[in-house]
Amino acid sequence: MASRAPDLATIDTWVFDLDNTLYPAACNLFAQVDWRITHFLAGFLKMEKEEARRIQKELARRYGTSMRGMMVEHGMPPGEFLRYVHDIDVTPVQPSPALDQALARLPGRKLIYTNGSTRHAENVMSRLGVGHHFAGIFDIVASDYVPKPDPAPYRALIDRHAITAKRAVMIEDIARNLIPAAQLGMTTVWVRTDHDFARFGADAAHIHHETDDLVTWLEAAPTKPSAT
Repeated sequence: MASRAPDLATIDTWVFDLDNTLYPAACNLFAQVDWRITHFLAGFLKMEKEEARRIQKELARRYGTSMRGMMVEHGMPPGEFLRYVHDIDVTPVQPSPALDQALARLPGRKLIYTNGSTRHAENVMSRLGVGHHFAGIFDIVASDYVPKPDPAPYRALIDRHAITAKRAVMIEDIARNLIPAAQLGMTTVWVRTDHDFARFGADAAHIHHETDDLVTWLEAAPTKPSAT
């Protein structure tokens, strides 16, 4: 991990991943999404769930998400897929007054950048009780269905929201998803989880800060208090 310690007091834009970042990975929301992806693919491809699951995982490895792979290789329209797979129970996520307070002290804008849908992000943020802090959501639709860590949507995020990269932080649980952010000049924060796939590349120089407790890290970040 890099030893660089950027002056966080100069940050005016905070870009947060959603799943397993704003809420603890132990909530395991993705298990619900994962099952619904398998079920949707089995119906779309007209095959047994076991074979659909094999294809799902292979496409995810090759394209970043199984949805992107299905669009490229099978011409699947994404709208119905996104509606179905994100129709989940978010009650395993607990409301977080501590996160609410930690976000309130951060100066500048807060944005969500997620490989999921805006609807899913809104549902999760509503459950956490933090949606009012965020000025925008850059979701997989805004990314033209190109998932992290492809560099193109990161540039699109910066352009759409007029972000000055050197005055921005990106916070994310999947270490490799922080590579394009660091290359663009953003400060990066890796939120550690127990998932092996999320750790790949975590010892590289594109990780500037890391934590296993987002709220504690935000509370300790040396920033000027928000005026809002």
